[in-house]
Amino acid sequence: MKILLHSDHLKMVEKSGVGRAIYHQIKALEDNHISYTTNKKEEYDIVHINTVFPSSLLMAKIAKAKGKKVVYHAHSTEEDFKNSFRGSNFIAPFFKKWLMKCYNSGDVVITPTPYSKRILEGYGLKKPIVNISNGIDLNFFKRDEEGGRRFREKYHFNQQDKIIISVGLYIERKGILDFVELAKEMPEYKFIWFGYTNLSTVTSEVKKAVETKLPNLYFPGYVSREELKDAYSGSDLFLFLTHEETEGIVLLEALSMKIPVLIRDIPIYQGWFKDGVNIYTGKDLLQFENKIQGIMNHTLPPLVEQGYEVVKENDIKEVGKQLVNVYDNLMKQQQYVLKRRRVLKPYFISNIR
Repeated sequence: MKILLHSDHLKMVEKSGVGRAIYHQIKALEDNHISYTTNKKEEYDIVHINTVFPSSLLMAKIAKAKGKKVVYHAHSTEEDFKNSFRGSNFIAPFFKKWLMKCYNSGDVVITPTPYSKRILEGYGLKKPIVNISNGIDLNFFKRDEEGGRRFREKYHFNQQDKIIISVGLYIERKGILDFVELAKEMPEYKFIWFGYTNLSTVTSEVKKAVETKLPNLYFPGYVSREELKDAYSGSDLFLFLTHEETEGIVLLEALSMKIPVLIRDIPIYQGWFKDGVNIYTGKDLLQFENKIQGIMNHTLPPLVEQGYEVVKENDIKEVGKQLVNVYDNLMKQQQYVLKRRRVLKPYFISNIR
């Protein structure tokens, strides 16, 4: 069994959650000793598609015409497309129709969480949907004290500075507007946002937020995962204010690093995380301020170990086993079809005669 991991225009998505998910798939297949390629010119048995460009849909059709099985990974929904780029809310209904066309071209659809699975089921997709986490490399994302020192030295923070970080594209859905407002209201803390989006594509509100000049607010742009690991290690709080997600890989990373975490209370995390039990949550700026103060001043009990216990279930090795199970089932279906064809062919020939 050989898997083609297909992702069009990788340069366009490599700095997003989709790009991170593709890397995780490669690692998961390697850890489970599954043969794979990223070159569509090579032979393969199953194509696993991660993107929704027109050429992605074409790849699915070509694979089907060759008798190959297609796994379509549903990283996107109409819901998480809204409030992203300029004009995204107007385009969102049309984007949903396109997503359905792409996802229906697969033999099976994989999506990261039960929440995103419920959304896709509500679309009326005709193909089976399986939820499998994008996963987290627990062996890589481990707290590194030396890395934390490197981070503080690079950005000229001293050991007394209290640092709050977030990670994501410059889009409203990620909660960047609230992040900047909190920086304004809490000058005693350093706020640093890792990630980048061309400002010509974002809304005027987001552009204004990113261009805000505050002595405690930093936008260093996109950094490698090695540098991000240093940032997790050297910070005091990971603040994830996203309004909508299909999973949120950076949240898994932060929990794996055992950094205190505060997230927005949104539907995807209900039943997964519980406020005050394995994570801290808030619904508005006032709640975020109060929780930040409680975490920073240690009046709220630490929950890093409890959060880590939750994220361990998303270990990339376990994700690999679940992917292999999907692939194996598709191969069995393929073998059954081929067997039926071999059985039926002599029957039809004899009847024609």
